Amino acid sequence: MTPSSDDALLPLEAVRPAASSKDTKGAPVPAPENPVARVVVDSPLPHLDRPFDYLIPRTMHETAEPGVRVRVRFAGKLVDGFLLERVPESEHEGRLTPLERVVSPERVLTPEIAGLARAVADRYAGTLTDVLRLAVPPRHAKAESEPPKTDPPPDSRGQGPGPSPHPSAAPSTSGAPHPPSGSGAAPASSAAGAAYVPGDGGAAQAVSAWDAYPTGPSFLDALRDGRAPRAVWSALPGARGWAGAVAEAVRATLDGGRGAVVVVPDGKDVALADAEFGRLLGPGRHVALTADLGPAERYRRWLRVLRGQVRAVVGTRAAMFAPVAELGLVAIWDDGDDLHAERLAPYPHAREVLGLRAHRTGAGMLIGGYARTAEATQLIVSGWARPIVAARTTIRTLAPRVRPAGEDAELAKDQAARLARLPSIAWRALRLGLESGPVLVQVPRRGYLPALACQHCRAPARCVLPPTRTGPRHPEPAPAPAHSASSAHTGALPAGQAQIALGNSEQGLPGAGSGLQGEGLHGAGLTRAESPGQGSQGPPGGQAPPGGWGPGGQEPLCHGPLALRGGHAAPYCRWCGRVDADWRCSSCGSPRLRAVVTGARRTAEELGRAFPSVPVRTSGRDGVLATVPAGRALVVATPGAEPVAEGGYAAAVLLDGWALLGRADLRAAEETLRRWMNAAALLRPAAELVVLGDAALPSVQALLRWDPVTHAERELGDRAELGFPPAVRMATLTGAAAAVRQMLDEMRLPPDAQVLGPVPVDESGQERAMIRVRRAGGAALSAALKGASGVRAARKTPDVVRVSVDPLDLI
Repeated sequence: MTPSSDDALLPLEAVRPAASSKDTKGAPVPAPENPVARVVVDSPLPHLDRPFDYLIPRTMHETAEPGVRVRVRFAGKLVDGFLLERVPESEHEGRLTPLERVVSPERVLTPEIAGLARAVADRYAGTLTDVLRLAVPPRHAKAESEPPKTDPPPDSRGQGPGPSPHPSAAPSTSGAPHPPSGSGAAPASSAAGAAYVPGDGGAAQAVSAWDAYPTGPSFLDALRDGRAPRAVWSALPGARGWAGAVAEAVRATLDGGRGAVVVVPDGKDVALADAEFGRLLGPGRHVALTADLGPAERYRRWLRVLRGQVRAVVGTRAAMFAPVAELGLVAIWDDGDDLHAERLAPYPHAREVLGLRAHRTGAGMLIGGYARTAEATQLIVSGWARPIVAARTTIRTLAPRVRPAGEDAELAKDQAARLARLPSIAWRALRLGLESGPVLVQVPRRGYLPALACQHCRAPARCVLPPTRTGPRHPEPAPAPAHSASSAHTGALPAGQAQIALGNSEQGLPGAGSGLQGEGLHGAGLTRAESPGQGSQGPPGGQAPPGGWGPGGQEPLCHGPLALRGGHAAPYCRWCGRVDADWRCSSCGSPRLRAVVTGARRTAEELGRAFPSVPVRTSGRDGVLATVPAGRALVVATPGAEPVAEGGYAAAVLLDGWALLGRADLRAAEETLRRWMNAAALLRPAAELVVLGDAALPSVQALLRWDPVTHAERELGDRAELGFPPAVRMATLTGAAAAVRQMLDEMRLPPDAQVLGPVPVDESGQERAMIRVRRAGGAALSAALKGASGVRAARKTPDVVRVSVDPLDLI
């Protein structure tokens, strides 16, 4: 049968399927150029810390650019990653797995930040993925899809375009918690560091803050000329002088056609610097990056930096990785603050990260603060940086008048000052200061009464209630002794050991447990009723049976330290949180308590009773004040939470110096001086400052002379003699005892490495070992630590060993 024309067969070309992105075997067709992508996958395993090659399909040729986020199949799962680079061919001989998709065409990882992240990972024996998690914020799709704002033409002060003068980009809404009107927006102090006087803004702007330093003007000139000066700056006292000086350095950098990154400890400092940047740089020429912005706003501002709309960034430690193009200056303020140390692996410090970044990019660096750290001094000694210090005559003009309460002459005048928490010299300073303005009282401990002891025998007050929850107890063939059961089930200290753990808290405490006039809790109306009753869940009389167990060895006891939240509150346990109103001492049976340590709230309460007509303001963990007005007020603050007073404080008292200097910490003296000088810098010039400490101590002497340089040099010399950082490089291994010892046995340490320990660090079986090498062997030590971690991860060893390089808490 002859087919009709309608039934004629179609040509093969008409029925052939459209061109596919896969070849005849089902594999994707590779991209025409550089079809191999090197991807760093999001994996925490250290033995996988390297880029992997993937095939770029032809459909992703336009979007799979270096720096974008991608999704890839890895070990049978879909994981996130960053595309580092594209190359023509792979060294892998087998078949390459194709990319699953490009998450976003935004190139969020710049080559400079990728190289910096790799250097930081190698420096701290970490992985690139961990560092990238700190460097690149999580994606916010809505913020990323918003059209970029148009850029205005360059102004007379800048090089290149700046951001649009949109209201959301104005300094007043940059996201930092700005101080109230009339304080945070005040112009920076003059070169001498004097407080801002309203109506004198023109005079303050006409004088550079760097004119008070002999090498300050040349530092700014070097930034304008495009050079890379590196300096350690000892700032003059003044509440806002440092922010104005840093803003001038940033403006000089922008005038030279480059960008700047400034890192400060907390949001309060960000708000102060943000206001000064807005005043000196103009609206929309910088962004403030803080953790409290929220995911959308933080990512939106970060994208403005990435896209080159702004070239100046100020923020907390997360801003150290801000992708500023053509970087000319990195600056860090108060590098001794522990807030600059990252809490997440690999635990980098902002000062070290910024130093690496300045070295890699050829940018300048500024390390500033009222005090000076041993690490900053080490940079000067090595010749990497130079000091910027004011003349002694200028320092004497602006520094407060420091009077130690522990001087022999003062003790001879007031014998009661040896025991009183607030001697007469401090009373006089507060009374005279309140006649002309606010006064500051710095208290090292927060809370009301954070540590208690028995009034009769001085034994630490411990919780004698059973734990809120315990694990299942299995029947035993025979009753075990009480002390062995305690160690087997709870890991808690027995009663005698628990008392020893807190027994040293009273040593060296003049007038411990006293109020302002040396009164105890009994004198303050806080005596517990001597009732023979017992707690609802505790043993009779509140006494703990031996071994940390309840009556008959039935239940273990908490043994946490007791504290008070208020003057009429019952003692509560700081571990389990329960109230023990019928507490009795387990040693002598007394129900009466005394204070071992007095907190900021109790101090504020006592000062309020002593000065009934003066308002008392507190600033601490429960609420940090940014500023206080210029009127009469008692401001009680913990270290780091001191608010800025309009016009400066008229006087200040630094209480309980023993609590800071007596800490078992390598950096105790350095940290004490830093906290003291930060508080003293808030005072008016020549205002009286009373410090409760022995006048012969080096930290007190450095504060008395306002000489942090000599103190830092002495601190560095002592550490070099004893073999502590920064004179050497040290690393710690913390974990289960067997795991730490196994890792030490398997490591290939540098030839000059010294292993200290391991030693127990707590009652749960954790141990810590320290490894010390010379500074030249730091890279080899980090490589050895990373290799050992990779071997343990490849073996799937269950016990985790935490590796930390140059940690702050060595002792």
